[in-house]
Amino acid sequence: MIRYELEAADISAIRFGISPLSELGLGLRALSQPEGYPLQAPWLRQIADVRPLLDLDVLLALINDRKWTADFVNPRPASPLTSFDDELAELGRISRSRLHTDLERVHGEVPAVFRGRHDLGVARLQRALATTWDLCFAPHWARMSAVLRADIAYRGRIAAQAGMGTVLNGLSDAARYDGRHLDVRLWNPEIRRRPVLGEGLTLVPSIFTVRVSTPIDDDLPPTVMYPARGQGAMWSTSAQPAPDAVVDLLGRTRATLLVALGEPASSTDLALQLGVSTSAINQHLRVMERAGLLNRTRYGRAVLYYRSAAGDALNP
Repeated sequence: MIRYELEAADISAIRFGISPLSELGLGLRALSQPEGYPLQAPWLRQIADVRPLLDLDVLLALINDRKWTADFVNPRPASPLTSFDDELAELGRISRSRLHTDLERVHGEVPAVFRGRHDLGVARLQRALATTWDLCFAPHWARMSAVLRADIAYRGRIAAQAGMGTVLNGLSDAARYDGRHLDVRLWNPEIRRRPVLGEGLTLVPSIFTVRVSTPIDDDLPPTVMYPARGQGAMWSTSAQPAPDAVVDLLGRTRATLLVALGEPASSTDLALQLGVSTSAINQHLRVMERAGLLNRTRYGRAVLYYRSAAGDALNP
């Protein structure tokens, strides 16, 4: 267990972030142990045909049987809008010492694929990750990132209504906050104390974390990767039909949108989910917002919509 020790200033400085590279790194768990990620089975089926094109010698050298993943592929996101290309470019500047130390923490030694020339090993690592991103993640990132952004918007509302302590205690049953300490229960029961000391604590939602994850190296910036909400509906193509009365009142598309917006989503996310053009979705959202059925909030460059209290009352 790691115990993050938080002062009052540390609580107010807690932030959320999304790291595409970290999501890929954590996704290696599902590639290597698919039975542990039943909610991602549809994704695994969709990428089955491209798996032979992946550099599995490199990818599987980044993870062990306990699902520990090398810290350098789980970076703390610099902002909510961190891009995969920027993170990959930063990884290209990793030192030999850092690369080997992170791998030794995972495996107890440096895997053979990384024992040669450092520059060639890093270049192969970047190619392997870039190929994995292009084939396995980029085609599905709109849907994946929609779940991650919706989770952050939801927890932001909880923080505004009930405080950050409620948010911390709601991350996972493996995380507990007592007003001063955030205890994150990992596989090792030994308590490792980590004062935050103004470095900031970053909360990173993930669809490839079942409980919670933290950096293996306690000297790295405090980060908690936790399971994002709404994963069960991520691969569905449509919502359940609304009852006839609501359909008659709003029309089928708006009634379906009302059901879908129990969690925040952008018009692009909704168009992808419902198979309707983004422009058509935007027209419906504007009407529903004017009618008081929806609220909206901004997350980075995206506008996320979600049901208002009136929408909740009308939703079946």
